[in-house]
Amino acid sequence: MHPPGQSAPRTPYRPQGSSSPTNAANSLNSRQKRSGNTVKSYMDHLEDAYLFREYRRFDVKGKDYFEFPSKYYCEDLGLRNVLIGFRQQEMTHTMENIIYNELIICSCAVDILVSYSSEKDNKGRLVQIAREIDFVAVLGEKKTYIQSTFVLLDEKKAERENKPFLLTGDSFPKIIVRHDIRKRWYDDKGILNIGIIDFLLDDSVV
Repeated sequence: MHPPGQSAPRTPYRPQGSSSPTNAANSLNSRQKRSGNTVKSYMDHLEDAYLFREYRRFDVKGKDYFEFPSKYYCEDLGLRNVLIGFRQQEMTHTMENIIYNELIICSCAVDILVSYSSEKDNKGRLVQIAREIDFVAVLGEKKTYIQSTFVLLDEKKAERENKPFLLTGDSFPKIIVRHDIRKRWYDDKGILNIGIIDFLLDDSVV
């Protein structure tokens, strides 16, 4: 247990599915040497050419954006598929990219939201765990929280996807977009589960 009057220590924040100039440089260095600054310059040019778009994480606790790592999404998945010959489909990431592009098309401002919950680690100590909501879409005064998941196989996975929603402390709409269902439904916490096709075709959802 942490001492009375002190908050639980925070575990190191290691987001999944992230990109950064350093990570990209590390991948490239297996073939040819490139510094993080050089790769960041390449990324900036790709953004300027409307091939990729940077997508940043907002820290609820610090009330500010993380400087890194960010995510990068393709502006046109068709160009990506042509470039790699339709290999490495990675449907989970592809679905995230599709949802992100749809939100941008709908003129939403989009961020990743990072909040924290006090949970016990494997030694029974309370620590603060970072939890992410994939998309916080803001359009005018309307805010919508969205998680993207290809498949929810069991209750444990469903609980993991729902937990970040419960940390927001507000009543804005909360949605899980899924590939494994066709008919939309609400759970007992008011969270909408909706299929990806239904989500894309219904302009009133966001």
